[in-house]
Amino acid sequence: MSVEGRPTKADVARRANVSTATVSYVLNNSEGRTISAQTRAAVHSAAAELGYRPNLAARNLARGKSGVVLYIVPQLAGGEMPMQVGTRMTTELTRRGIMQVQLFETEHDDAVADAINQLQPIAVTSLFPLGRKASGAVTAAAIPHICVHTLPGLGDPQYSVGQLRVDHLVARGHRQLAFGYSGDPRWRALGDYWIDGVRRAAQRQGLPEVVVQAFTPADSAAAVGELHAAGVTAVCAQSDELAFVVLDGIRRAGLRCPDDLAVIGVDATALSPFSTPALTTVSFDRSAIAEVALSAVLTELGLADDAAPPARDIATLVVRAST
Repeated sequence: MSVEGRPTKADVARRANVSTATVSYVLNNSEGRTISAQTRAAVHSAAAELGYRPNLAARNLARGKSGVVLYIVPQLAGGEMPMQVGTRMTTELTRRGIMQVQLFETEHDDAVADAINQLQPIAVTSLFPLGRKASGAVTAAAIPHICVHTLPGLGDPQYSVGQLRVDHLVARGHRQLAFGYSGDPRWRALGDYWIDGVRRAAQRQGLPEVVVQAFTPADSAAAVGELHAAGVTAVCAQSDELAFVVLDGIRRAGLRCPDDLAVIGVDATALSPFSTPALTTVSFDRSAIAEVALSAVLTELGLADDAAPPARDIATLVVRAST
């Protein structure tokens, strides 16, 4: 057996009593080779018994392809979750002989198109929808794109997260809610993603229309004052980072949180317990998200050997003093 117990092509060849070349021909479905059905069955049987997985990267290199999966972190992705999910996926794919390259989408350059041209990936995956440029590059290259947030195993994260936040605030007695956007246009896409679920959840609760307010560090106090004067009692921020800006605005406006204005974030960043007051937020099960994403990638590549993971809740409300 090979080093560390991982079966190799040579192990399969010994078990099937054939050459390693024959194992390659059978498992790669090589054309132009005359191999009997009996030999093919023996190779597949040996591979299954040993738990052998072909090294997809090496196989694709031999065919002139990279064997790389390109994991894109879109501009709208804030917080630590996309990177943590990507890291888990990279580890698991590496165990299967597949290299995953992580790339950050930017606004003004063609990094995604350049990466596709240079790497020739066999698939592209992302946690959230891609921007226009990146999406166009993937479409033009005719590469499979696995958009994780749309996978059945995750349910409807936009709505489920919005429902968690809105239901919690309603239970606290709030009726007039606001959604806090970043005043920086580069991060508005994240707000565009999460606001849909907040609005749907508010409608289900029969609440007034959600007020939309942009925040920047320079004018956070003025923005908070406007919301307070309009009768808003709670803010769903587009991220924990934006929630910190709202909390600072409350302090500088001479108001109190949560008595005058409650605040709730999303993504449970490492600093969320240390704000003043400690931030109520939404935590994600990174392992569950990575498991669903990995299953989808392997299925797309024809390498899935297990049933898709069942749908389950991926988000949990973390209640702290800010609400």
